[in-house]
This record gives sequence, structure tokens and C-alpha cells, in this order.
Amino acid sequence: MAELRLGPLLRYTDGSRATVWVEASGPCTARVRCSDGASGTAATFQVAGHHYALVTVTGLTPGTSPSYEVLLDDTPVWPLPDSRFPPSVIRTPGTGHAVRVTFGSCRWAAPPADGHDPVGADALDALARRLSSDPGAERPDVLLLLGDQIYADETSEETRRWLAGRRDLDEPPGGQVTDYEEYCHLYYESWLDPGVRWLLSTVPSFMIFDDHDIVDDWNTSAAWLADMRATGWWRKRLTAGLMSYWVHQHLGNLSPDELADDPTWAAVHATPDGTRALHALAERAEADFSSVRFSYRRDFGRVRVVMVDSRAARVLEEGHRAMLDPAEAAWLREQVLADEGAYDHLLIGTSLPWLLPHLVHDAEGWDAALCAGERGDRWARFGEWLRRGADLEHWAAFPRSFADLADLIGEAAAAPGAPASVCVLSGDVHHGYLAEATWRAGDLGIPVVQLTCSPVHNSVPLTMRIGFRVGWSAPARFLGRLLARHGRCPRPPVRWRKRGGPWFGNQLMTLTLDGRSARLRLERTGTEARLHTVHERSLTG
Repeated sequence: MAELRLGPLLRYTDGSRATVWVEASGPCTARVRCSDGASGTAATFQVAGHHYALVTVTGLTPGTSPSYEVLLDDTPVWPLPDSRFPPSVIRTPGTGHAVRVTFGSCRWAAPPADGHDPVGADALDALARRLSSDPGAERPDVLLLLGDQIYADETSEETRRWLAGRRDLDEPPGGQVTDYEEYCHLYYESWLDPGVRWLLSTVPSFMIFDDHDIVDDWNTSAAWLADMRATGWWRKRLTAGLMSYWVHQHLGNLSPDELADDPTWAAVHATPDGTRALHALAERAEADFSSVRFSYRRDFGRVRVVMVDSRAARVLEEGHRAMLDPAEAAWLREQVLADEGAYDHLLIGTSLPWLLPHLVHDAEGWDAALCAGERGDRWARFGEWLRRGADLEHWAAFPRSFADLADLIGEAAAAPGAPASVCVLSGDVHHGYLAEATWRAGDLGIPVVQLTCSPVHNSVPLTMRIGFRVGWSAPARFLGRLLARHGRCPRPPVRWRKRGGPWFGNQLMTLTLDGRSARLRLERTGTEARLHTVHERSLTG
């Protein structure tokens, strides 16, 4: 008899449908049965000896919250016996209601419940505690996880012990993961945490990867990629990482209609074992990422979320560097400008911040100019060394892409039926802040803000804390201008000011979008696993 190995995860939802992801211990038929009679079934598919199902639940009623159970071959497996959590529900959006979007990034797997947590209380665990203990607590309509859902290159002691039972950790890449089975272990370790498991079963979630889902500094530069390809383990690591990402994260980002049109989804189901079909996708992506798209768009009423792959879709060749390849950039433009007047708020999700502290922004632009040869070969070699050592690889390190995103936002703000706000949601940098942009060419008339929230569960060294604080200061801005002048860097089309932060610690941000109004709240865990409000403000007046 098949057992529930991992999940359920509530993923896509609309007014009448939802998808629920599960991993089972063997082949079976998964069924989701709701208290209001809505239901769905799906046969499992197999990848590398693992068995998964993505169940589409139909017959839901807008604006309701029926509880549900999961059955494998007609045997109930969720809720778990003697669970201390309330029943999981599928909450479908109604019309005219406020939309609450909670987001964050960078979640290192928590230790066992009885173990010491070296990086403090997990913000997702704290959110689960609040929602499970107080039925009246304000509940997110959607959870956006903006990268580094797992750490393939910074594994826990428990995982390293498990890896040592499989292979020699003295051989590269040591205690990092290498193959699909080891990636599955990371998801198992991360998502089996009881509070987080329940939270993901009852709040719809959407995800995108960042570098640590594969390896630190993934796709920093063409030289970096060439060095990685010269190792004996990189190709296996990348293909395994992409395969596991597709199964565990990407599938749930897609609507049932998008799944029906997805050739890889069809190929995986066309044979008893979909491993080869999924491996072909990963190999194709490794050779040319422009052949695969991991970005996606979701509309929640009159809130549009465009989640952008700002890690894999890069052009790395010096002289042509871009955060997004031409096809990806055209796709982003289409999603932002489609259906004029169809949305009141535009949220652009990108794992890497668009607006950084001014010194960091200028340092990245200066370094990009050095690497491109603006000051000669000797400076170019120094620039590449610095780029890797200091992680200078955000939007500012791709100056043309930085300006293109500014131009696109400006065009959206000038279009008929312009949104009331544009928010760029990011993580990565292990602290939170709010920055507001203004355009040199003239006032857009709407707030455009960078909202950075990270980590959900990790830490940041003291030296980086000091650096991020100093990076916003007037002396740092002066130093940044000197660097930009040395690199002959063009002036960016926007100015920006910090309006809040920096905030350190495990944290989550929530946007409440109600009609044309937008309100932000940042919450952080303290010494106990509870969320406390640190900052709250209106973004729209």
C-alpha cells in the first residue's frame, strides 16, 4: 500500500479549481476530496524511482474555504493521524476582496524540533503557529517564495552524514548534493517540518529558484560557467537540480490549462517512467536556457504577479550581458503590458533585487564595466576576480537590463488604465528594506517600490550587516559616484531612496492590496517562534 511521503502542497488556485502536489512511496492513484463535494484524482508519475501526483481539484465555489483530505488508492493519508493542526483547506478567491500576498526568500532547512537552531526561529514556522492557533488570524491569500527554497551547497550536518553513507565526501563537491536522489533528500528535509508542511498544505504557494537551489553564484559570468563546466560534477549537478526543481517547484506554478499545453508534462506521463523525458528537458536547458521558460504570470483578481527567472535566463557573454535573454525579455514585456487597465497593482517577482544600496549598485556597475574591458585587460581580470568574490551579480551588474526594466515600468505607468502601484519583490541579500524610485525624465504619478525580504530562515555575517547599513549613507554614495566615474558608467534612468530598513533577522513581508490601495507590513521572529510587526505603512498615500 502506498504511503504519503511528502506533501500535500496546495499550489495553483482560482475560483473553481486548485492543484495539490503529493509524493507517494509507490505508484498509486491520488485523490483529493473536499468537504463541499469538490474533488480530483490523478495517477502518480515516476521520476528516478520517486512517485508524484499533481491533482487538479474541480467543482470549487468562489469565496469558500472547504477542508480537504488526501487519499492514496482510497486510503486516507492526510490529515495525519493525531495531527495537532486544524484541517487543511482550499480557500478560493472571491470577487471584490482584498488580496494578501506574503513573500520572502532564503530558507535553510530547520533542525529537528528538539534541536538548537543556530540561525533563529523559522519565519514560516512562526506563521504556521499563528494560523494554526488562531482561526481568526489574518491569513495570506498566497505565499510567494522568491528563491533558495533549498541549499544544495550548504547542507546540514544531518544531510552530510547521510551523504557520507552514499559516497566519499573527500571527493568534489564534498558535502554538497550531486544527483537527483540527494536533491530529493533536501526537499524531504525542508518540507517535512511539521509546521511548514501544514502551512504549505493550506496556503497556496508559488516559487522561483535562485542560486543556492543549484549552487552559490550560479551564472555569475561566462568565465564562471566555463570553470564549472570544466569540473567532473557540474553537469550532473545542474541537470539533477533542474529536474528536481521542475518536479517539486515549477509544476505547481502552472495552471491546469498551462499544464495541458506543456510538452514535458505530456512526455513525463506518456511512459511508465518519465525520467528520460525530464532529463532531456534539463539537458536542453543546460545547453541553451533560452529553450526553456521558468518564468510565469498569475493574476489574483486585479493584482498581477509576474515572476521572472533572473538566474537561469541570463546572457553571460561579455559585451552582450543581460539579465534576461531576448525571448525572456520580450515575454516579460508582453505580460506587463497585456490587457491595459486589467490590474490595479503590478508585482514583479525577481529573486535578485532591482534597487540596491547606492554604493552596492555603483560597485556592481563599475565592476561590470571593468569586466567588459572599459579599463583594459588588467582591470578586466581584477573585475572578474572581484565579481565572484563579492557576489556582484544583481540587476546593477547588468546595466542595460537594469535600464530596460526601468523603461518597462515607466511604460506601464504611462499606459491607459495604469496600475496604482508597481512593486518589485526580491530576496537574496539576507536583510529587508523598502526603496522608492523616481524617474529622471519626470514623475510617473504612481509609487514604484523595491521590497526586499530575506531571509525566511538564515543569517547574515556582521560584516555584511555593517556594509548594507553603510551602503545607503551619503559618504557611500559619494564613493559610489567615484567608482561609476572610473568605470565610465552611464547614469541610471532612475533615482531611489531608502524608505525603510535595513531590517535583519528571519522575516516575512505582506502586501495587502484592496482596490487601489496597497499596504505593507514586515514581521520578524524574535527569541521565540512568533512573528512581531517591525514596520507597517501605506504605499499608495
